[in-house]
Amino acid sequence: MEGTAIVISPLIALMKNQVDAMRHFSEKDGIAHFLNSSLNKQAIDQVKEDVVSGITKLLYVAPESLTKEDNIDFLRTIKISFYAVDEAHCISEWGHDFRPEYRKIRPIINEIGSRPVIALTATATPKVQHDIQKNLGMVDAQVFKSSFNRPNLYYEVRTKTSNVDIDIIKYIKSQEGKSGIIYCLSRKTVEELAEKLVVNNIKALPYHAGMDGAKRTENQDAFLHEEVDVIVATIAFGMGIDKPDVRFVIHYDIPKSLEGYYQETGRAGRDGGEGQCITFYTNKDLQKLEKFMQGKPLAEQEIGKQLLIETAAYAESSVCRRKTLLYYFGEPYDGENCGNCDNCLNPKKLIEAKDELCAALETILALKEKFRVGYIIDVMRGKSTNDIKLYKHNELDVYGCKDDVDEKMLNAVIRQGIIGGYIARDVENFGLLRVTDKGKEYLKEPLSFKIAEDKDYSEIDNEIQIKGGTTCAVDPVLFSMLKDLRKTIAKKLDLPPYVIFQDPSLEAMATTYPISLEELQKIPGVGAGGKAKRYGEEFIELIKRHVEENEIERPDDLWVRTVPNKSKPRLEIIQGIDRKIPLNELARSKCIDFNEILDEIESIVSSGTKINIDYYLNEVMDEEDQEEIIECFKDFDSDDLEPVIKELGSVYSEEEIRMVRIKFLSEMGI
Repeated sequence: MEGTAIVISPLIALMKNQVDAMRHFSEKDGIAHFLNSSLNKQAIDQVKEDVVSGITKLLYVAPESLTKEDNIDFLRTIKISFYAVDEAHCISEWGHDFRPEYRKIRPIINEIGSRPVIALTATATPKVQHDIQKNLGMVDAQVFKSSFNRPNLYYEVRTKTSNVDIDIIKYIKSQEGKSGIIYCLSRKTVEELAEKLVVNNIKALPYHAGMDGAKRTENQDAFLHEEVDVIVATIAFGMGIDKPDVRFVIHYDIPKSLEGYYQETGRAGRDGGEGQCITFYTNKDLQKLEKFMQGKPLAEQEIGKQLLIETAAYAESSVCRRKTLLYYFGEPYDGENCGNCDNCLNPKKLIEAKDELCAALETILALKEKFRVGYIIDVMRGKSTNDIKLYKHNELDVYGCKDDVDEKMLNAVIRQGIIGGYIARDVENFGLLRVTDKGKEYLKEPLSFKIAEDKDYSEIDNEIQIKGGTTCAVDPVLFSMLKDLRKTIAKKLDLPPYVIFQDPSLEAMATTYPISLEELQKIPGVGAGGKAKRYGEEFIELIKRHVEENEIERPDDLWVRTVPNKSKPRLEIIQGIDRKIPLNELARSKCIDFNEILDEIESIVSSGTKINIDYYLNEVMDEEDQEEIIECFKDFDSDDLEPVIKELGSVYSEEEIRMVRIKFLSEMGI
């Protein structure tokens, strides 16, 4: 084809990957180039030279670069074969990745010179397709659409609990050697989860827009070249990444839209092989996403809410995931059971909902097809809201027609009525419901309409996590035995029992049954310091004997290594103490008062990290005074400050007593 094709693409990383791929098909690197802000003047001159000489057949340009006057002037001088608008869904406010600069593409094309235009996207609902054609002036263009169905992908939505990290680590360990992507909404979660995977011997790296560009590229290449198995990323990762053997895609957080979900899960199994798509879902994530929308323009908030409603409907539905997903993209799926999603492999019992569907259709018609799902359900259930009273809909015959049916059930009826073609949602009018011709026929002659009830994620309690000081021992017998052992060791060493191990540590031992030094070090308050080595063997032997004698099955899934809670400020405090910076100066440098820095140091010591503050303590207190306070602590069974302050408070300040306690716990307990 004569001339150069102009490919308009949204991301620099995406362009680079596509240009690299195209160059494999030619002997000359100049066959494909990109023109964007990452190039210096010399590189830009080389690109333009190759284009003018006719070597370059594909020129990738960012929409922002396309608007620059010098680029427009240059493109006017060359022969253009056609324009290709990649990731065309970015043109629509209803798309999952709306970019306002995409709206300027058509006027700029007209300014440069009209040539054939092709628009490409992998994720477009009927509404988004219409927006693309309208904005690019392609309403009468030929549309080529392949099926959205990916039969090799398995879809599953799991309940997200407080143990989600453990669930993910267990899952990845069951997929040893396989490549996978984990998507998180926040950069902080990406960093924390990636670190947690690494300490559990999973080869993983983070990827998000806040990282240095070179580091992002390095991590991306490490994943593509199989130097790591897992990449933990925000949605910034994946566009244009053509890795065919990604075997699983995990969503740590529910995505903002079904388009985003479809595109991200679509990165699994591109070679036609296995592709598992696991999403963790809780109502709380939806509430978070709604909060993120606050402050945005009202129209944008409305669209965002509608997209979230669709995502929630997908997650909570008991209908075939594939059927729901394909319906969303305007593609019918005739099969009743796809055999490759959690709902089809574990179907819920169907219940008759003929009366409820008829009531929903009649209510929509009675309300003149001018309201959304929530309002229609409120009318059916007879709720007395301000809007219902204002519109006098409490005077309609349908008001309260299903006051004995809960909201969840009616939601399921309407959702499945939409999928069944009885009800239509008017997307352009923010989700108003109307009755289809099929729905009107159904009202004349109702037939059986069986549905699967939606799953309820609102009342699911988070599973208990093992956290120091917050849990009770699962095995009270073992807990009592451990306390006796602690008392015996403490008596032998002439130490208070709490110096050996505190109660929360014993509770965790009586819950998770550590039987090796490595496992014991994971217990809160034990750590990898001297405590485990000094006292651990006797505790391990006791636990091991108890487990064998009582044939206890240990909860292996709880043995997930956690990342020590040493935030940046705490690390800086530890480093400051190592450099022997006076504590009062350290507090001043952190803009906190002296008591607050003692709080931090106490927390560091209780987590099992050894701290030596003798350099400061010996400057402000005599050794004899320190010994007197230590002896007082030894006299009490608890490390509580109150009895010691009561005993010595008239002689020593609370700060002095706290500093000596830090020295005592650190030296004697570690």
